[in-house]
Amino acid sequence: MAQVTVSIDGKAYRMACEEGQEQHLTELAAGFDRYVSHLKGQFGEIGDLRLTVMAGIMIMDELSEMTRRLAALEAEVEELRKGRDSVAAEVSREEEAIAVALGELTSQIQGMTAKLSGKPAAN
Repeated sequence: MAQVTVSIDGKAYRMACEEGQEQHLTELAAGFDRYVSHLKGQFGEIGDLRLTVMAGIMIMDELSEMTRRLAALEAEVEELRKGRDSVAAEVSREEEAIAVALGELTSQIQGMTAKLSGKPAAN
Protein backbone atom coordinates (compact mmCIF):
# COMPACT_ATOMS: atom_id res chain seq x y z
CA MET A 1 0.00 0.00 0.00
CA ALA A 2 1.41 3.37 -1.02
CA GLN A 3 1.36 6.44 1.20
CA VAL A 4 0.97 10.08 0.24
CA THR A 5 1.07 13.27 2.24
CA VAL A 6 -1.59 15.76 1.18
CA SER A 7 -2.27 19.27 2.39
CA ILE A 8 -5.74 20.53 3.28
CA ASP A 9 -6.06 24.07 4.64
CA GLY A 10 -2.33 24.18 5.34
CA LYS A 11 -2.35 20.97 7.37
CA ALA A 12 -0.52 17.85 6.25
CA TYR A 13 -2.32 14.52 6.24
CA ARG A 14 -0.59 11.21 5.59
CA MET A 15 -2.90 8.91 3.63
CA ALA A 16 -2.67 5.38 2.28
CA CYS A 17 -3.77 4.46 -1.22
CA GLU A 18 -3.40 1.70 -3.78
CA GLU A 19 -0.10 1.51 -5.64
CA GLY A 20 -0.22 3.79 -8.69
CA GLN A 21 -3.01 5.96 -7.25
CA GLU A 22 -0.73 8.45 -5.51
CA GLN A 23 -1.10 11.19 -8.16
CA HIS A 24 -4.87 10.74 -8.28
CA LEU A 25 -5.16 11.04 -4.48
CA THR A 26 -2.94 14.13 -4.52
CA GLU A 27 -5.14 15.74 -7.19
CA LEU A 28 -8.32 14.91 -5.27
CA ALA A 29 -6.88 16.42 -2.10
CA ALA A 30 -5.81 19.54 -3.99
CA GLY A 31 -9.35 19.91 -5.35
CA PHE A 32 -10.84 19.53 -1.88
CA ASP A 33 -8.33 22.05 -0.53
CA ARG A 34 -9.57 24.55 -3.13
CA TYR A 35 -13.12 24.14 -1.81
CA VAL A 36 -11.97 24.64 1.78
CA SER A 37 -9.86 27.68 0.82
CA HIS A 38 -12.78 29.18 -1.11
CA LEU A 39 -15.09 28.77 1.88
CA LYS A 40 -12.47 30.10 4.26
CA GLY A 41 -12.11 33.15 2.02
CA GLN A 42 -15.87 33.71 2.10
CA PHE A 43 -16.57 33.00 5.76
CA GLY A 44 -13.22 33.43 7.51
CA GLU A 45 -12.16 31.23 10.40
CA ILE A 46 -15.31 29.30 11.24
CA GLY A 47 -13.66 26.10 12.42
CA ASP A 48 -12.04 23.19 10.64
CA LEU A 49 -14.97 20.86 11.10
CA ARG A 50 -17.52 23.36 9.78
CA LEU A 51 -15.31 24.19 6.75
CA THR A 52 -14.88 20.50 6.02
CA VAL A 53 -18.61 19.83 6.29
CA MET A 54 -19.46 22.80 4.08
CA ALA A 55 -16.87 21.74 1.47
CA GLY A 56 -18.26 18.20 1.55
CA ILE A 57 -21.79 19.49 1.02
CA MET A 58 -20.64 21.64 -1.91
CA ILE A 59 -18.97 18.62 -3.48
CA MET A 60 -22.08 16.48 -2.94
CA ASP A 61 -24.18 19.22 -4.55
CA GLU A 62 -21.94 19.17 -7.62
CA LEU A 63 -22.01 15.37 -7.65
CA SER A 64 -25.81 15.42 -7.47
CA GLU A 65 -25.98 17.85 -10.41
CA MET A 66 -23.53 15.74 -12.45
CA THR A 67 -25.53 12.60 -11.66
CA ARG A 68 -28.74 14.32 -12.79
CA ARG A 69 -27.07 15.52 -16.00
CA LEU A 70 -25.61 12.07 -16.66
CA ALA A 71 -29.04 10.47 -16.26
CA ALA A 72 -30.53 13.01 -18.67
CA LEU A 73 -27.78 12.35 -21.21
CA GLU A 74 -28.20 8.59 -20.86
CA ALA A 75 -31.95 8.99 -21.49
CA GLU A 76 -31.21 11.14 -24.54
CA VAL A 77 -28.76 8.55 -25.86
CA GLU A 78 -31.38 5.82 -25.41
CA GLU A 79 -33.94 7.89 -27.33
CA LEU A 80 -31.41 8.46 -30.11
CA ARG A 81 -30.69 4.72 -30.24
CA LYS A 82 -34.40 3.95 -30.52
CA GLY A 83 -34.70 6.54 -33.28
CA ARG A 84 -31.69 5.11 -35.08
CA ASP A 85 -33.12 1.58 -34.85
CA SER A 86 -36.48 2.79 -36.15
CA VAL A 87 -34.84 4.60 -39.08
CA ALA A 88 -32.65 1.57 -39.86
CA ALA A 89 -35.74 -0.68 -39.94
CA GLU A 90 -37.54 1.77 -42.24
CA VAL A 91 -34.52 1.97 -44.56
CA SER A 92 -34.38 -1.82 -44.67
CA ARG A 93 -38.09 -2.01 -45.61
CA GLU A 94 -37.59 0.63 -48.30
CA GLU A 95 -34.55 -1.20 -49.70
CA GLU A 96 -36.59 -4.41 -49.90
CA ALA A 97 -39.39 -2.57 -51.70
CA ILE A 98 -36.89 -1.06 -54.14
CA ALA A 99 -35.36 -4.50 -54.76
CA VAL A 100 -38.79 -5.97 -55.50
CA ALA A 101 -39.66 -3.04 -57.79
CA LEU A 102 -36.32 -3.41 -59.62
CA GLY A 103 -36.96 -7.13 -60.03
CA GLU A 104 -40.38 -6.45 -61.50
CA LEU A 105 -38.97 -3.74 -63.75
CA THR A 106 -36.20 -6.08 -64.91
CA SER A 107 -38.79 -8.72 -65.80
CA GLN A 108 -40.83 -6.17 -67.73
CA ILE A 109 -37.76 -4.93 -69.61
CA GLN A 110 -36.75 -8.51 -70.44
CA GLY A 111 -40.28 -9.18 -71.67
CA MET A 112 -40.20 -6.08 -73.88
CA THR A 113 -36.76 -6.98 -75.16
CA ALA A 114 -37.93 -10.47 -75.99
CA LYS A 115 -40.99 -9.14 -77.85
CA LEU A 116 -38.84 -6.70 -79.80
CA SER A 117 -36.26 -9.33 -80.71
CA GLY A 118 -38.79 -12.09 -81.30
CA LYS A 119 -37.13 -14.40 -78.70
CA PRO A 120 -38.85 -15.86 -75.60
CA ALA A 121 -38.19 -13.90 -72.38
CA ALA A 122 -35.81 -15.43 -69.81
CA ASN A 123 -37.12 -15.69 -66.24
